[in-house]
Amino acid sequence: MKLSRAKLSFTLITFIIGFMIAIQFQTVNEPVVRDTRDMWELRKQLAKEMEIQSKLLDEIRVNENRIDKYESEIAGSKEEALRQTLLELKKEAGLTEIKGTGIVLTVESLTDSSFFLEKADTVSPVILKRLINELNMYGAKHIAIDGERIINTSVIRDINGETKVGSHSLRTLPFDIVVITENKDVADKMYNRMLASPTIEDFFIDHLQVKISQPEKSIVVPAFVDPIRIRNMEPVHEKGES
Repeated sequence: MKLSRAKLSFTLITFIIGFMIAIQFQTVNEPVVRDTRDMWELRKQLAKEMEIQSKLLDEIRVNENRIDKYESEIAGSKEEALRQTLLELKKEAGLTEIKGTGIVLTVESLTDSSFFLEKADTVSPVILKRLINELNMYGAKHIAIDGERIINTSVIRDINGETKVGSHSLRTLPFDIVVITENKDVADKMYNRMLASPTIEDFFIDHLQVKISQPEKSIVVPAFVDPIRIRNMEPVHEKGES
């Protein structure tokens, strides 16, 4: 009886051990099958990710090319803007020839000199400055006197009995004063006002007369040709610059 129980116990223990070994074997073998399956799935997923990455890289290259193009266009726009700004500044400074609508005033000696001892051969800088101030008041944008462009730093003065506009001498009569205005309406108003200007009468006292042309659509004021000297100005240095 005791032997039968021992066999039964041995059989039961053996069965349990075999069952455990079988479970362990199955547990060890199943991951191998699962890993093999997952590896193929991972390979497929990796292939998809690599394809997506390739597409993204292509899109990045396209966008980088677009950015380079936009930056070039922006740089070109800045350069063009600087050119336009420089051109506008040159126009304002009188360094470019201007063509536009305006009037022409011709200063000359009186043709009938029977009432006077002699003809005038020059014009007073005082009366000339008064005329230029009046033209500016009536809307003059650009002015040239005897071909000499008037700019902000131009000086009309008498030097040794000779009237000078900047460095240009008014030695002979007649000479023209060319005036360009904003538009034809301004030119028309200036023309009418100058016909009744008391300054024109002051020229008559000096044995001179001023003829005023009808407003013209296309007259030319030359560029200022003398060098512009800038005094009492220094470049501003940024912090850290020597």
